[in-house]
This record gives sequence, structure tokens and C-alpha cells, in this order.
Amino acid sequence: MFYDNFLSEAHRMIRQTATRFAGTEIRPHAEEWEEAGEFPRELYIKAAEAGLLGVGFDEQIGGSGGGSMSAVMVIEGLMQGTSMGIAAGLGSLGIALPPIAQSGDDELIDEFARPALAGELICGLAITEPGTGSDVAAVRTSAERDGDHYVVNGAKMFITSGVRADFLTTLVRTGDDPHGGLSFLVIETDRTGVTRSAPLKKHGWWGSDTAEIGFDDVRVPVQNLVGDEGTGFVTLMQNFQNERLALAAYGVATAELALEESLRYAQQREAFGRPIKNFQVNRHKLVDMKTRVTTAKTLVYQVAHRMDDGQYLIEEVSMAKNHAAQAAVEVCYDAVQLHGGMGYMRETVVERLSRDARLLPIGGGTEEIMKEIIARQMGI
Repeated sequence: MFYDNFLSEAHRMIRQTATRFAGTEIRPHAEEWEEAGEFPRELYIKAAEAGLLGVGFDEQIGGSGGGSMSAVMVIEGLMQGTSMGIAAGLGSLGIALPPIAQSGDDELIDEFARPALAGELICGLAITEPGTGSDVAAVRTSAERDGDHYVVNGAKMFITSGVRADFLTTLVRTGDDPHGGLSFLVIETDRTGVTRSAPLKKHGWWGSDTAEIGFDDVRVPVQNLVGDEGTGFVTLMQNFQNERLALAAYGVATAELALEESLRYAQQREAFGRPIKNFQVNRHKLVDMKTRVTTAKTLVYQVAHRMDDGQYLIEEVSMAKNHAAQAAVEVCYDAVQLHGGMGYMRETVVERLSRDARLLPIGGGTEEIMKEIIARQMGI
């Protein structure tokens, strides 16, 4: 396919490494870990040793190098494990560490980023609150300065890896200005006053642990401030670019895997004495699925390629996320339909993919928020 023109040999090698890792370390256990609602902590170590956790992070801070396209390749490979929840749980550092890495603070990098990239610490990004979703300017979790500490009070919701995270890169309010009053703090979860809920029961992404986090007079050292006070909103907007591209990549990988499973099933399953792929209605359905996968993948690859060239693509990233998310939802719907009754069974991959895909138009900014961003870029 022509979208492969965006890939170098290095990109293909990264995808092959991630695919092999998923095939040996994730897929054989995916159903068990999905039912358990978490995967073994040592999987982080194994992923780090394979060079996967560090992709997209500078080698000077313990990363493996590479850019946006390389990160997309890791996602595509890990999704061969058939669980978006497990892949996203492993990849939660991809949204938690960039603010720390970009701050250039050697202390924070040594204490938090390096161990996380080595798989020794689990981290999460804490933005969403029980009363706020995509409206980050409404964040209420407060951090008031008290000498050489901040005192943090508030709550965060729907935090990926929140149950087991050793630290959280947390958006807090340090001032009254809706945007200029936001800052990032690194908060260790073993600090007095930090509470975590039991794992939240979700429609999909069963393989990742998700929690509500509470902060009750939590004292956090001033040196845990990420960057300058009041720069949290700008940092978050930059971080959203990477998160939304990652979600778009999950959408493409999910849709592609659902298509592959459907092609295989359509060749094996017989009805009325012949394979179901021989029925025109099913062939056309598979063609539509392939078209959605191809258009979404082409857009995501092009956006990743341009981001690696240093372009800041607010409009295009939002489009890619929406288009890939919708492709995943639609392709997974058709995949379940093609599988018939088996598509509704928990033992089939497409059943899991259909549940996992539903988060994509919601996470990282809803489909509606993406459309508002695009509309503003259009000047309407």
C-alpha cells in the first residue's frame, strides 16, 4: 500500500520488534489478563528490555530514540496482542512522561523518567476530574504553596494505570486564571493523603487498571513542580498532540486487526454449503472495511510523518483521531456482524476489539471537542 512510503527500514524494524513481543509476551495471556483486569507488573520490565517503552524519548534520558512514526509502529505491533487495554497500560508513560522530559529538569528526569523508561516505575497522567472532562480550564484540584511544599486537595477520575502507578503527572490549579493558573506536579502515590479507588469496571480496556484518585492535604515538594508555575495548560496542549496521535494509531491498529480476523473467519465459516466470503453482501462489507482501514492509516501516517518534520498540526491531528476512531468503531461493528453469534462471544478477538474501540471517540478529547478544534482552525 502507498502508505508504506512513509516508513523507513528503521520504522519497520520497530514494528517487527513490537509484533514479536506481543506475540510471545501478550497474546498467549491476553484473555487471562483481560478477565483479571490487569497484567503482571514485570511486563513493563520486559517491554523496556525490548526497547519498546523508550521509543519516542531521547536516549539522553534513558529512551530509545525515534519520533512520532516510531511510536505509531510500537502501537501497531503491541496491538497484535489483541488487547488495547494492555497496550495502553504499558504505554501510559507515553502521556505521563513528556511534560517531565520537556521540562529539562535533571532531578525530575533522574528520579522519575529514567526509572519509568526502564520499567521499574509505573506512571500515569492525571487530568480528568469527576466534575470535568474535556474542559481542562475547569480543573479544580488545588495546589497551594506552603513554604517548600505544595498542599494538594481534589480528585482525579478515569486515570489509566492509576491503581498501580508509583507516581502521577498531575494537572493542578496554582492560580485563579482559567488557563494561566494551571501547573503540573509529579505526585508520588505513596504520599500521605493520596487515596486510590478499587479498579473501575469499564465497558472496554479491561486489561488496564483504571482508578479514581483522591488528594487530601497531600504535601508535595516544590521541586516536583514540572516547568514553571502556570505553564500547565500550554504543556498539556502540546501533550494532547501526542496522545491524540496515539489514540488514532490505536484506532487504525484495532480496525486492521478486526479486518484480518474477519477475512480469516469469512474464508473458514460456511453457510448454505459455501464459505460466507462467497456471498456478495459479505465481500462488499469486507471491501468497505478495507477502505476505512486504508484511508485512516494513510491519514495517520501522513500526520505522524509531518510531526516528525517538526510541524505542529492541531487541525490534522484532531481529524486523524476522529477519522481513525470512527473507522475502528465501524469496522469492529461490521466484524462482529460478519462473525454472527461467535462475534458476540467473549472468546473471540473481535468481541474484545469492539468493546475497546468504543473509548476512542471519547478519550483524549471527545469527537465533539475535536470537531470544535477543527472548526476554530477553519475560522468558523
